[in-house]
Amino acid sequence: MDLRTRIVATYDEGRSTREEVARRYRVSLGMVKKLLAQRRAIGDIAPQHHRSGAKPKIQAAHRSRMRELLARKPDLTLGELREAVELDCTLPAIHYVLADMGLSYKKRHCAPASRGVRTSRGRGGAGGGSSLASTRRGSSSSMKARPRRT
Repeated sequence: MDLRTRIVATYDEGRSTREEVARRYRVSLGMVKKLLAQRRAIGDIAPQHHRSGAKPKIQAAHRSRMRELLARKPDLTLGELREAVELDCTLPAIHYVLADMGLSYKKRHCAPASRGVRTSRGRGGAGGGSSLASTRRGSSSSMKARPRRT
């Protein structure tokens, strides 16, 4: 802030051009121009970091609406939630907002689990106990393992 104040004060004395002020304080000409323009526009020369970056598309009203919808129907997918709230953003953006709010959502359409057909075979065991025949080249797993010679 001290440097900004000195730059503006030196320029306001009227004895130096913007280029000379930039050279004197070893800053870019663009910095001097932007600092003077900022003072003209908002009347302040303090850094304006809070004004940078893209503005969030998901506002507080959207958040409260999402909370209501998920309370009523917790199995909404991210796509359905985006349509219901009428948002124009990516699905990961909604995911991050929900995580920030401490809410969960269902990742796929809900459907009852199939009881007649197994969906996966499950794990085959802890492993490490494979037969010697299954690891030899050219042998099939149905062959009996030969004892090791020591």
